[in-house]
Amino acid sequence: MRRLSILSILFVLFVFPMQAFAGPEGAYQVFGTSPGGGNEYEGVVAVERNGDTYVVVWEVGGTEFIGTGLGAANVKGVVTMGPASGQDTALTVSYISEDSFGLAFYVERDNGEWEGIWTFGGSENIGTEVWVPIE
Repeated sequence: MRRLSILSILFVLFVFPMQAFAGPEGAYQVFGTSPGGGNEYEGVVAVERNGDTYVVVWEVGGTEFIGTGLGAANVKGVVTMGPASGQDTALTVSYISEDSFGLAFYVERDNGEWEGIWTFGGSENIGTEVWVPIE
């Protein structure tokens, strides 16, 4: 019986903290502004692990954007880059659509939302984007 109690405590200590670091995988509602403070938009985005990277697919205004992402985690106060991980708290994505390409950078917030900035090829401005988890 005592062994079961110790295992239960270890489970709580090690499994629950790991759940707080779910990484960017999931489905989100997207709210953003175009580069240069332009138009507001909304849509959906899905993030899925693909080996050491992420596949990121947005659907905004009837247009699909497909991206490849690299993650980074804050480990003991040090940002560590490496293969995709459930501990990732930052995500950089290069993307392409029918006639455009660009780059985006996101950081996970304490509430599980991801906040980022983005731009497209040839632009001198940035837009903003927030991902809100779809539950």
